[in-house]
Amino acid sequence: MVRSLWTGATGMIAQQLNVDNISNNLANVNTTAYKAEAMEFKSLLYQTIQTKTTTANGENKPIGAEVGLGTRNSSITSIFTQGSLLEQAGPANFAIDGQGMFGIKGADGNTYYTRNGHFVFAVGQEGMTLTTSDGLPVLNTEGEPIVLEDDMVVDKVTVNKDGTLYYPNEDGKYESMDITIGLWQFNNPAGLSKVGDSLYEETAASGEAMSEADNENLTKSNLKQGYLEGSNVQIADEMVNLIVAQRAYEMNSKVITTSDEMLQQANQLKR
Repeated sequence: MVRSLWTGATGMIAQQLNVDNISNNLANVNTTAYKAEAMEFKSLLYQTIQTKTTTANGENKPIGAEVGLGTRNSSITSIFTQGSLLEQAGPANFAIDGQGMFGIKGADGNTYYTRNGHFVFAVGQEGMTLTTSDGLPVLNTEGEPIVLEDDMVVDKVTVNKDGTLYYPNEDGKYESMDITIGLWQFNNPAGLSKVGDSLYEETAASGEAMSEADNENLTKSNLKQGYLEGSNVQIADEMVNLIVAQRAYEMNSKVITTSDEMLQQANQLKR
C-alpha cells in the first residue's frame, strides 16, 4: 500500500507537468511561428514480486510477477509542422514555406535560429540592418548581417521566393542587390534547444545547421514577403488533452486516498 502511495504521487506530478505544457501551448496560440509541444511519458523501474518458477506439479511457469513504480516525463517534443500563412503587410515580414529557419546573430555573438519572420529595418551606424523586433541582426547566406544603404527606401525593397533582395534602379526596374536571406535546416529540429523569444540553439541532438544555399541535397524553402507564419497549435486538440490530463490527475489522487483508507483500516484491525 505504501508503494501505491508513491505510484499515485508520480502520476500526479507527471500530469501536473502535462497541464503546464498544455497551458504553454494555449498561451502561445497567437505567437508567430510557435511550434506546439507534446508531452511524452515513460514508466519507472519495475519491482520483482515473484521470479519465473514452476507450479506445484513441476510444470514451467514462464511468467513472473513484476509491479511498476509509476511514471515520469520522458521528453517534451516540439512538433515542427507548417503553420498557417497569415497576411501581414510590411517589407520586413517574411513567412517560410518549408523546413528552413532564419539565422539570427545573438547579443553574445552566437548564431541562433527562428521561424519567426517578423523583422524590421533598424537604422544604425553602418546603414539599415534587417533585425528582429529585439534588434538582433538577421543573417544572409554568408552568415553575415544584412545591411542596406541609408538612402534606400525600405518600402521599395522586395524579396523573391529564394530570399534574394531587389531594389529599383533609376529607371524603376528592379535589380538584384546580391543579398540573400539565409535559411538553414536541421536533421532533427526537435533536438534544438529553446532559449526563449522564439529562438532555438543548435545542439548535438539537432545536428549541425545545414545552409540551404550550400547544400544541394536539401529541399529548398520558399519565402513569402508580406506574410507571417502562425502557430500550429490546435485549440480543440489542446482542450481535449487538458480534459484527459485533468481526469488522469483525479484518478491518481483517488489512488492516494484509497491507499490511505486501506492503511487506516489495517491500523484499526488491532482494536
